[in-house]
Amino acid sequence: MQNTIDQKLFSEACYKMIGALQGQNGIGTLREKTIHSVLKYYYAPDPAYHEIRIGSYVADICVDGEIYEVQTRNFNTMRSKLEFFLQEHDVTIIYPVAHTKWLSWLDMETGELSPKRRSPKTGTIYQIIPELYRIKMFIGNPRLHFIISLIDVEETRYLNGWGRNKKRGSSRMDGIPVGIFDEVRIDTFSDYMIFLPDTLPGRFTSKDLAKAVKISQGSAGTLLNVLLETRIIDRVGKSGNSYLYQKIYTR
Repeated sequence: MQNTIDQKLFSEACYKMIGALQGQNGIGTLREKTIHSVLKYYYAPDPAYHEIRIGSYVADICVDGEIYEVQTRNFNTMRSKLEFFLQEHDVTIIYPVAHTKWLSWLDMETGELSPKRRSPKTGTIYQIIPELYRIKMFIGNPRLHFIISLIDVEETRYLNGWGRNKKRGSSRMDGIPVGIFDEVRIDTFSDYMIFLPDTLPGRFTSKDLAKAVKISQGSAGTLLNVLLETRIIDRVGKSGNSYLYQKIYTR
């Protein structure tokens, strides 16, 4: 099981799996399957560990009894699988985040493809927040782990949205991984402290957290709701209409 950043291996995974998928489906039909296949090969290059049947379910990867699931979104669809797997196995969910993204736009009327331009937005670990909430009922299980894989992606989008430039609300054609920037592993409850910066005061609100890590207050509240399940924080009172939280673990 791959456990250190290896740019050469990631490039090999991209070359092998993207080529294979394009041969099967044709360019323009890869979508999330591309990222899923590349990460599966990257974290477990030996295909003997892929697609292993366990009970009535199939694990993306299983190495020495430990299960790894690559999930790009919609963690709620994993609930029944997690409920079964976690009875006897450690499960690690591998979640990709587009750290750096290069965008191209396809004009559906002319077929013209724009040059690639780097997106001003940078992906962060906080993008996993809504997905964690979808499986909040499992977060307190010490057998559940995560790898947040920060990857670089070339994305092509259709100019089929609204507005003058047709970009708002547009749909994605392809997202092709081209490199891996970093990864964050959450193996124990104390590892969830990565979401709570040291600059937070001793007692803090969702507003304090939102300001510290530059996310919306709604997302900060959702994160704190999830972190209560890990017991690294506690709710210790209120400040006006806002709950007050306090760290229990320290890094």
